[in-house]
Amino acid sequence: MNPALGLLLAAGLANPASNDTAFSLYLAGQFAQAEAAGIKQNDAQGLAVAARAALAEEQMGDTPCLDCLKHAEDLSRRAIAADPKRPEGHIYLAAAIGYQARIIGDLAAQSKGFATLAKHELDAALADDPNDEWALAALGSWHIEIVRNAGATFGRWLFGARLESGQQYYAKALTIAPDNLVLRYQYALVLAAFDLSANRDEIDQQLTRALQTTPRSAYEIFARDRARQLLETIKRGDAAEIKQLVRRDQGYPE
Repeated sequence: MNPALGLLLAAGLANPASNDTAFSLYLAGQFAQAEAAGIKQNDAQGLAVAARAALAEEQMGDTPCLDCLKHAEDLSRRAIAADPKRPEGHIYLAAAIGYQARIIGDLAAQSKGFATLAKHELDAALADDPNDEWALAALGSWHIEIVRNAGATFGRWLFGARLESGQQYYAKALTIAPDNLVLRYQYALVLAAFDLSANRDEIDQQLTRALQTTPRSAYEIFARDRARQLLETIKRGDAAEIKQLVRRDQGYPE
């Protein structure tokens, strides 16, 4: 089962406790330099920023990159090893394997147990911080994506996934962080992939709110531009282009 989390948000996760060099470079969109600085820092916070930068660079690339995602996975695991009680490494690891699943396909992802592994990491992140908006949103995406791929019955039987649970996780995340444009865009994207017509009002609302929010980083500028493109295409009603944009933005190869 493809556990892809719909995690464009993975490249825009929670700010570290201090405004360190690696994170400042990340905000400026200097991802290679941010990664190098985080690795040099060589602690849980620095390695988490390095993983975050690697994910952002992959997400903003022209085509999905499996090797890049494996590299982000490695950095995430190093961050977890440095401090298992920080949620960021767990969330980035779930994101990295979720995007890998979209590249390698459902059967390969199922054989690797990616859905269960992703859920385990997100549960660990919430155990560290029950109000982490990024972990909440990631679990929301996990539930919705599993139901989309497996169907409501099998998704519930095999994984305990429910559409309603996904919506509730996102509702809590957006209550905690109402001005988070990446989360709003991500929620719209995962709903559009699930059922555009059934969720049209919610999708329009989330994309509109995302566009009303001032971006604070290079990645957020990227996400806002993607949100604008998706909303404009939905308003034009071009079903083929909408499908293409959603698949592209969710990290599927052409």
